[in-house]
Amino acid sequence: MKKHFLMAAFAVLTLASCNNESAAVNTVESMKSPAMENFDKAFKSLGDPQNRPTEEEKKRNTSELSDRRKALLIPASKELILSSGVTESELMRKTGGDMSQIIVWATQIYMKKSDEIRKNIKSEK
Repeated sequence: MKKHFLMAAFAVLTLASCNNESAAVNTVESMKSPAMENFDKAFKSLGDPQNRPTEEEKKRNTSELSDRRKALLIPASKELILSSGVTESELMRKTGGDMSQIIVWATQIYMKKSDEIRKNIKSEK
């Protein structure tokens, strides 16, 4: 009986430990803004079969995304930039509508906000 009780207690402690780990992971995800989540999803969508580089795009041997693939990121990139307090006119003035510049700027904002989230989580522990 004592052996079963100890096994049950060990199992409960193990489950509680696992629950705490998943809670920390969920906290990171829950702290992302909707614009950050959309930006994340847009980047992940580049791996979808229909969004992968075509044979022609692969032949170009460039590390830069094709215009077709950049276009997939632009809506989420603009949304993220605008959610940071930048106006549409300021966005156009600073980037000239260049897709690469918009994506780079959005990536910088995403990284900055991700760092802030990580710092907040560390300070809570």
